[in-house]
Amino acid sequence: MSRGRTGRSGTSGSRLRFPAFGAGLLALALAAPAPAGAAPALQPLVMLTRDHVARNAPSAQADRLAIVEDRRPLTRVRTVLPVLGRAADAADEDWVRVLLPGRPNGRTGWISTAHTLPASTPWRLSVDLSSRRVTVRFLGRVVRRFPAIVGASATPTPRGRFFVEEALSLSSSAAGGPYALATSAHSEVLQEFEGGPGQVALHGINNLSGVMGTAVSHGCVRVGTNAITWLSRRIGAGVPLNIVS
Repeated sequence: MSRGRTGRSGTSGSRLRFPAFGAGLLALALAAPAPAGAAPALQPLVMLTRDHVARNAPSAQADRLAIVEDRRPLTRVRTVLPVLGRAADAADEDWVRVLLPGRPNGRTGWISTAHTLPASTPWRLSVDLSSRRVTVRFLGRVVRRFPAIVGASATPTPRGRFFVEEALSLSSSAAGGPYALATSAHSEVLQEFEGGPGQVALHGINNLSGVMGTAVSHGCVRVGTNAITWLSRRIGAGVPLNIVS
């Protein structure tokens, strides 16, 4: 995803649940058993209200992995991360294991829950590179499937477990408009692209060529205008994204 082509941030895309009821939803999502092999209906999230140090274990003495800024670079919205687990350290401080933004792809780490807000989302996205299709789930149920354009063989869309970092509204002259969902995935071939860090986005087709169901992009996932407009109104920061072959 390139820099310098964004319009205003997509505020309508954020569908998060925060305290006072957010904490209850988070507890429910963690407590309710899911069927074997199934993801929980509500994905627990955490919003950062201050920069955090991500560590390789739930302890302030554990090795540092990264500094996670409390706001995303394109729209300056608050950073929201999917929660994968919880633990308490010897001092009884609470920690959460989260998916991290940035390279390498799929990296996880532990952050303290101090200066965070709990949240959850009922939405999940998946991209099947073989069928070239985006699937949207709400509370575990498939609600939409959209045909897509995926990465070409020389610049493939990376596979793995990711999340949406921020939603953007693009100008009419921008490639990939009218909206984009910037994700935590990064190209494993391109270290940068048109001034950006090689970040993969799910975006529209404005000012771009290509036919749905083909593999011709630089790694991003393109969907039609109606599809990305529908997604931008529902999908916001923290929504999990699974890309499979």
